[in-house]
Amino acid sequence: MKKKKVNLRDLNKTSSDTHKRNDAHNQSSAKSIGKFKVYVPAIFSFVMLIIGIAMDYFDVAFFKDWIRIVWYAVAYLPVGFPVIKEGWNSIKNGDFFTEFLLMSIATIGAFAIGEYPEGVAVMLFYAVGELFQSAAVKRAKGSIKALLDVRPNEALVYRDNNYVSVNPETVAIGEKVQVRVGEKIPLDGILLSDKGSFNTAALTGESKPDTIAKGEKVFAGSINLDGVIEVETTKEFKDSSIARILDMVQNATARKSKTELFIRKFARIYTPIVVFLAIGLTFLPYFFVDDYVFRDWLYRALIFLVISCPCALVISIPLGYFGGLGAASRNGILFKGASFLDAMTKVNTVVMDKTGTVTKGVFKIKEVVNTSTFAEAEFMQYLMAMEEQSTHPIAKAILEYKADGADLEATEVSEVAGKGLKGTVNGKTVLVGNKELMTSNSIEVPSETDSIVESIVMVAIDGKFAGYVTIADELKEDAHQAIKQIREAGISKIIMLSGDKDSITQQVSKELSIDWAKGGLLPEDKLNEVEELKKQPETKVAFIGDGINDAPVLAASGVGIAMGGLGSDVAIETADVIIQTDQPSKIARAIKIGRSTRSIVWQNIGLAFGVKVIVLILGAGGLATMWEAVFADVGVALLAILNAVRLQRMKWES
Repeated sequence: MKKKKVNLRDLNKTSSDTHKRNDAHNQSSAKSIGKFKVYVPAIFSFVMLIIGIAMDYFDVAFFKDWIRIVWYAVAYLPVGFPVIKEGWNSIKNGDFFTEFLLMSIATIGAFAIGEYPEGVAVMLFYAVGELFQSAAVKRAKGSIKALLDVRPNEALVYRDNNYVSVNPETVAIGEKVQVRVGEKIPLDGILLSDKGSFNTAALTGESKPDTIAKGEKVFAGSINLDGVIEVETTKEFKDSSIARILDMVQNATARKSKTELFIRKFARIYTPIVVFLAIGLTFLPYFFVDDYVFRDWLYRALIFLVISCPCALVISIPLGYFGGLGAASRNGILFKGASFLDAMTKVNTVVMDKTGTVTKGVFKIKEVVNTSTFAEAEFMQYLMAMEEQSTHPIAKAILEYKADGADLEATEVSEVAGKGLKGTVNGKTVLVGNKELMTSNSIEVPSETDSIVESIVMVAIDGKFAGYVTIADELKEDAHQAIKQIREAGISKIIMLSGDKDSITQQVSKELSIDWAKGGLLPEDKLNEVEELKKQPETKVAFIGDGINDAPVLAASGVGIAMGGLGSDVAIETADVIIQTDQPSKIARAIKIGRSTRSIVWQNIGLAFGVKVIVLILGAGGLATMWEAVFADVGVALLAILNAVRLQRMKWES
């Protein structure tokens, strides 16, 4: 029997893979143990508190005096010491009035007046609230941090006649990189292989594989799904799309919304006022109440402190915005900050570019009209021979035509500025261009061409009109759906501004039922139109463009939204919101996510203030105990956190 040859390199690779799996398993186990350790102090305190309350309830004989004090002190320290330490550090740093100080004063005060179980309970529930907060923030940031996992950490670069594994940060522009099946593309580049299939879900939010042809762009972070491919790098790692997006998303949380900034400022003013009110509540009744008992009024003041702690506000509001940013990124929408989530809710006028926004920006032949004596294929060969000399996008569309027969070659080709091309093909003089080119060469053009809206390329051969080709840009698959959903989202006015000729712009506008459109605009013309709109009272404008020639308008709008920002450096720099999937239907979803986020934030503000005001009044009047205070503080914080976490489960599909 023939023995199978064993490849030592494969054995080494298998062994290496096994070690990697074992290391990953060990790391996972260590992480699980690490996560559990966080909960140990709270669990210990909870068990001690329950046992202590049970011994109090059954009046256990030995559970008296100093034994009872020590028992509750031991229960208190695991959850109380970190808070007291944090409060002390804050005081040393000059920040006196924090929630840590409030909780420390309230619980130590409870011990001072003999309310040991309540002192432990307040601090325990506060600690549990902090754990909930931490878990919720991690969950909210999960989809954002998941982007870090798509950052490639190695690149196989062709150097010295061999592929070597290096850090992507050391790869230069123009080097050739090999990417195997299942691996991530390490840097932006151009595909050298015939074709490739890629999972771009981490970059665009789209789970459908993306098929790329030779010579087209590929982006760092995309996962290669089919066969070994080669890529020529076009950017350094620090300038790659994934690195830029990561930087943008990580900085997004630093751009606070006005609501967040207000609440933080409010908490800094509110907390010292609460402390002085609690001091007043303790001592002032002495001058106005006949049967003043210091212990009773101190207890009320401690309740007042616990209730008034601004935890629910300080925790739940940033958490709500984290949730909104994370939910948006999962949907292929990147907000550059919480402030733009808020700004999206105020938009009532959407202005959009045409090419690359609602259309694919790729020209295709719509109709070939041949009036010559040649067959259509031969007629097209004359046209294609001329267009091979041009770099215009329309020329590219014409060259995609499949014509039978031998290819022809154009000579003596010259460009007639603003009109077209003139040259010789197969011994015949050929003119290719617009009507002005034809009339200037005394070529009679059929009158029917005057009513054609699409871009038209006319052809004349040996002084006679030979026919024409119409070229049109295709609407994106979801263009109609996008306009419908934007209206359903409550946008009162939709406007189209385009650099394409006005007749085409009006046709697309009519097809999509857009309110008003204007074509033939330069970038500065678009800017002027948007500036005029902004002068109208109550008009909040969002502009959607491709992020390159529309950069001035993106910067000037209330909210600038870039389509296809993944491949556009200018879009990432200029726009406030990036639609990574190039789908205009995501615009309505961005508006809905912004509104959902704002709604939840204001629900939390109303809940926190409403419950606290009620229990504060009851506490000051002696009608609320420390247990009600715990609910008003930690309970409300937990409810607000759970409400904010709802953003992670919401769906905004229409």
